[in-house]
Amino acid sequence: MVAEKVFTQLRRGTLEYCVLALLQGEERYGFDLVKALGEVDGMVTTEGTIYPLLARLRREGLVETSWRESGAGPPRRYYKSTAAGRQALAAFIADWNRFRTSVDTILRHGQTDGDKHER
Repeated sequence: MVAEKVFTQLRRGTLEYCVLALLQGEERYGFDLVKALGEVDGMVTTEGTIYPLLARLRREGLVETSWRESGAGPPRRYYKSTAAGRQALAAFIADWNRFRTSVDTILRHGQTDGDKHER
């Protein structure tokens, strides 16, 4: 149960950047993003999570939208990342790599370099 809560928090903290990564280089509509995330182990999410997230990203200027006709129903809103969205993703990737390395180091060795000197 504790592990699931931790995993949920990790997913919640990184989901917007996963969405921005999926929007790199191509426009997608909301349900397509839900499907793409659902295909990755551990990233299962719902439309009830994605659409509010997309609305927030749009308000923050990280994505922009356009409407397109759909052959399978009503028009769809497509999302694509903006320059600000691409910059935010690049900054996250740099921070994530540093953070992941730090956590891996601590988990692997059970102590930090500073702890070694104090013993």
